[in-house]
Amino acid sequence: MQDIYVVGVGMTPFGKFRDKSVKDMTCEAVNAALEDAGLAANRIEGAFFSNAVQGHMERQHMIRGEIALREMGIQGIPVVNVENACASASTAFKLAIDFLKAANGDCCLAVGAEKMYSDDRALMFSAFDSGWDVSNGEEVAQRLADLGAGVEEPEGSKSPKPYSVFMDVYAGFARLHMKTFGTTQEQFAAVAAKNHAHSAHNPLAQYRDSMSIEQVLAAPPISYPLTLPMCAPISDGAAAALLCTGEGLKRLGLDPARAIKVKAAILRSGTDRPPEDFKNHLTRLAALQAYEQAGLGPEDMSVAEVHDATAVGEVIQIENLGFVEFGEGGPASLRGETKIGGRIPVNPSGGLESKGHPVGATGIGQIFELVTQLRGEAGARQVEGAQNAIAENGGGLHGVEEATACVTILGR
Repeated sequence: MQDIYVVGVGMTPFGKFRDKSVKDMTCEAVNAALEDAGLAANRIEGAFFSNAVQGHMERQHMIRGEIALREMGIQGIPVVNVENACASASTAFKLAIDFLKAANGDCCLAVGAEKMYSDDRALMFSAFDSGWDVSNGEEVAQRLADLGAGVEEPEGSKSPKPYSVFMDVYAGFARLHMKTFGTTQEQFAAVAAKNHAHSAHNPLAQYRDSMSIEQVLAAPPISYPLTLPMCAPISDGAAAALLCTGEGLKRLGLDPARAIKVKAAILRSGTDRPPEDFKNHLTRLAALQAYEQAGLGPEDMSVAEVHDATAVGEVIQIENLGFVEFGEGGPASLRGETKIGGRIPVNPSGGLESKGHPVGATGIGQIFELVTQLRGEAGARQVEGAQNAIAENGGGLHGVEEATACVTILGR
């Protein structure tokens, strides 16, 4: 079976852009990826377009990708629309890999774009309300929030302002982790402080101000133990990746020195399990599959991008990826093991907490960062000598975990 390579990446800044449409941001990201690869748009033989909320926000359903890509002249090829919650973009990336492995062409595009920010706050926050079983949504939300029962919520530790209901769910996951392993709010704050420090060096990040642990703890509360800087913001943005087969790399005359090999890509859905059965978390199982497919292990990874919609997400995912034992994610973060220059740098981009989280673009935004790192082109946030990199991107909620997750390994 042919090897698959990422040959071009492009990404818009993530942030709040009232004056930019989904079409605008798609065009910007795709053109940047084409320029990065040194390719013309007419060499693309298939495209997978990721978007999760344009239907909710703008009532644009069904053919979002065909519309966004036609605007920039990409037409007459297979275009597949991908919606898979916050894992939509990594799913599109995985499907582009499969398209090439199935010998449907030599060059394929994966692109994600999202316009989430709105002055209509109710509309904006309600975009997340269908990311679980809507037939009993209130019951599901309460059950997930109750995972942390037994950990006292200090008075004044819940925001009086509107926020995504998913923050209560993440707070429940956080309190379960605290109750089970003794994780502390300070350790979660260390994750956020580290990611805000990383994003100060990322010109495409939504937030670029460094924060100390003390500043994170003193920030406005959202849902205990989470404060505002521990939570990903509402974001607009787009990211794109061009993939080629090994034969296509030669046929198209592309620079092999800048091509990054896809060593593994695993997509799976969740399963029914007890909340305390951490070893069978779906991203733990996906990571084990990815390591086996790549012939590598956690110890071989130079850098990681993980889904930190809140700081607790990063703690959970570095455990699932095998970088630390279960229960050690918080202490390792406080010790600085996951910062640039540490034992295993995590989210050098700033992660979702600081870089931003336009859900339909997030997974390819992670790929953009890892490709940049593996090429040695990340500037002040460069991880020295990066050879292998891993991305974890989850989406939705079902049972006691994400509904779906994708784990991708890239390497030189």
